Amino acid sequence: MTYIEYIGFDVHKKQISYCVKRADGEIVEEGTIIARAEALRSWAEQRRQPWRGAMEATLFSGWIYDVLKPYSDQLQMGHPAMMKAIGASKQKTDRLDARKTSDMVRCNLLPACYVAPKEIRDLRRMLRYRNLVVSQAVRMKNKIAGLLMEVGASYNKQRLHGECYFAELMENLAEVPDSVKEMLRLTRSSLEMFQAVQKKLLKTLQRQPSLRERVQRLRTIRGVGEVTALTWALEVGEPQRFPSIAQALSYCGLTAALKESAGKKQRLPLSKQCNHHLRTVLVEAAKLAPHWNPLLAQVHARELARGHRNRATIMVARKLVAYLLAVDRSGQPFQVPSSEVVPATEVRPD
Repeated sequence: MTYIEYIGFDVHKKQISYCVKRADGEIVEEGTIIARAEALRSWAEQRRQPWRGAMEATLFSGWIYDVLKPYSDQLQMGHPAMMKAIGASKQKTDRLDARKTSDMVRCNLLPACYVAPKEIRDLRRMLRYRNLVVSQAVRMKNKIAGLLMEVGASYNKQRLHGECYFAELMENLAEVPDSVKEMLRLTRSSLEMFQAVQKKLLKTLQRQPSLRERVQRLRTIRGVGEVTALTWALEVGEPQRFPSIAQALSYCGLTAALKESAGKKQRLPLSKQCNHHLRTVLVEAAKLAPHWNPLLAQVHARELARGHRNRATIMVARKLVAYLLAVDRSGQPFQVPSSEVVPATEVRPD
């Protein structure tokens, strides 16, 4: 007799606990699997009944999802924070977590989250690694300046990180301990290494055929550069998953949290439950985009006249999200909406 099995997985670094239930809640099987691809495939191939499964989205859920997906009728990932709220209890063990996840699948209560295609996830991992390398390069720059300030050496702030100026500065440093000079050289070499790595990663992403056309369309929006377009494409994945601009704004962390109780509504600060990588890039882009885009400059000036600079930046970031989503969903280059046409002016950075 064929029937659907509902399987909940509690995934960890070394082992995976699972619980198999029938539609009536009867436990068919429980156990653990070694967290290795060959062990998971061997376990999945031995299943005699069609099954639907779910697991919590964690750091190492991606590869497990990729291995098990071909063997299942349906496999989902659950939102960690919401699963914790639903399944909270006095006792917490791997076996109980697997049972609760199985029940969520069986009763259709799983707070499923979006899982991007494997190709997008691989490229997104590379982009996030590039962001890490860039942040490390900034730390090296700050360290160079800090070391010079500690010993009272004077330097040109604007030219400090130029190759020729730094070499000239090292030759003319006087009354500076040799240990500081050695640390300056080590820090400079680390900075050059980080800069080379981030450029190589960025060039690799730019050469991806699956991204080239999409990034070019997004860059037709004035003020959207290469990194902003790549970040949007890889962090969003499939733009069709956002039926409205409001949901896209919420995903980007550009909307205020809402608290309602007893008929009273209260707006809180910007929600921290968002894609932090995407929000960081959008906010940074919103600080520069008004210099290049008259439409965004108009939005920034209107909000700035109300006296709040940070709110003006957030409003520009929201408008950027609307433009990016429209271009990405339509598959067409950006066209200025007729309702937002402004006199053509030459806008240049300050």
